[in-house]
Amino acid sequence: MKGARAAAAWARRRRHRRLLTGAGSALLGAVLLIWSLLPIYNLFLIALDPEEGEVEFTGNIYPPEPDLDAFWLVLTQSDRYLEHFWRQFGNGLEIGLLTMVLTALIASLASFAADRMRLGKGAALTNAALFTYVLPAALLAIPFYRIMHLYGLANSPWAVIAAHMTFAMPFAILILRHYASLIPLGLDDAARIDGASAVQVYWRLYLPLMAPALAVVAIYALLLAWNDYLYQVLLLNSPAKMTVTIIQGQLFEDPDAPWNAMMAAAILYALPPIALLFVLSRYMAARVTMLRGEQ
Repeated sequence: MKGARAAAAWARRRRHRRLLTGAGSALLGAVLLIWSLLPIYNLFLIALDPEEGEVEFTGNIYPPEPDLDAFWLVLTQSDRYLEHFWRQFGNGLEIGLLTMVLTALIASLASFAADRMRLGKGAALTNAALFTYVLPAALLAIPFYRIMHLYGLANSPWAVIAAHMTFAMPFAILILRHYASLIPLGLDDAARIDGASAVQVYWRLYLPLMAPALAVVAIYALLLAWNDYLYQVLLLNSPAKMTVTIIQGQLFEDPDAPWNAMMAAAILYALPPIALLFVLSRYMAARVTMLRGEQ
């Protein structure tokens, strides 16, 4: 009898702890969600304000008379800061996509050579690349600027792409090598016995199986390039070569900046990585589910 009562009391205490843990986790998650979405909400608040972003200084939590005129200014490039918006938007898209594709390609080749080709010092070389993260990116900005000038790449998007790839590559190789360790080497051996060359093994076997990890690397490289400001403002100095990120930074030097139009531009500029993140994350989840089903 006492044992039954003790078991029931223990079960109640466990249920209470579980409820408290769940409630605490939900409360913490709600706080973190609100904290994370607050800057984004403020972005929309200013963009929808017809008074050029003055609503955030009045204490209102929403624009009294919201409108979409700021978005029309962006689409028609009708503001002094937006004269080259679509060209700068295209420059950012070019830098981001090329950084993404080249990072995924070179990192996949490096991880394939280090782990699947059985190179003696391949793993040590790829691990040594992680030392890039020992120094902050800001400390490498001036040496990188000098190198780009020496190679004649000043004011060129390729200089920015090279900088972004430099910082994305070590992490990309690390992710791909760890994921590749889940793929049995026997598959490569079987393909070679059937007469496949190293290129065929890489193209027809390695890349399809590495698709989820490549999606992670692609998202990381794109976001790294898309959100960068330091190297873009340092290496690009003509309006025709600049990106929207650089123009956004110039607002802080203008006492009469059109904040609503620039926040609308920031919202539009954020759409491509969000769309790519949605597409690749769905593909990655579907691919992982398929691999589990095959196992």
